[in-house]
Amino acid sequence: MRSQGAYKPFFPTESDAMKKTTRILVICVFLTGATAATTLLAQPLQPVMVTPSLQNVAQLSASATVEVQQDLLSMTMSTTRDGADSAVVQNQLRLALEAALAEAKKTAQPGLMDVRTGNFSLYPRYGKDGKINGWQGSTELVLEGKDFPRITAAAGKIQTLTLGNVGFALSREQRAKVEGDAQAQAIERFKAKASEVARSFGFSSFTLREVSVNANDQGPPRPRVMAMEAKAAISDSPIPVEAGKASVLVNVSGSVQMK
Repeated sequence: MRSQGAYKPFFPTESDAMKKTTRILVICVFLTGATAATTLLAQPLQPVMVTPSLQNVAQLSASATVEVQQDLLSMTMSTTRDGADSAVVQNQLRLALEAALAEAKKTAQPGLMDVRTGNFSLYPRYGKDGKINGWQGSTELVLEGKDFPRITAAAGKIQTLTLGNVGFALSREQRAKVEGDAQAQAIERFKAKASEVARSFGFSSFTLREVSVNANDQGPPRPRVMAMEAKAAISDSPIPVEAGKASVLVNVSGSVQMK
């Protein structure tokens, strides 16, 4: 028989072991959550930037127009040929163009009178039966520059082509100068208008926020068509021409902050 005070060993059951493991897991989760919360609290708060609404901003626009004499002359000379053989028609056009080029190059000078070839076309002519019964072709020569007398004199000496179109425009140099003048005027008008608007609203000054500057011609120059289809209409004397005027418009738009 065992006495009542004898030692009795304890053997934990599977249920006791699971309970102990559960308590350990709960403690770990609690510690992890506490650490994460402490870390979040330790981080400095980032300020939130709020964009203020625009106030006392005025939208404005001003423009200026400068009128100037057109200084660029363009003369287009052309001819047409018709025949049953395409090679013959093409050769006739080539000879007419080569003769015109040779004559024009005698007085050509860069900037004053530039010479270049234009359109050269050759296409079949069809009869009522839908078959080709001939060929038609045309060729062009263009004289362009600032020296009007030189160009008109050269055109008058060309005998193998007839005068088709006469057009006027602004040269790059003239256009740049005119745009610069118009831009300066438009900017001064924009500044004056901004000052006037600011004063009208009770402000003493303004600062520029954004601005846009745009330039364009007031309508492209229209070519003047010369009705000179007959070869006899061309003589070796200068052809009278007269240039018109072109208007260059510059628009300045943007916004200002009134202060």
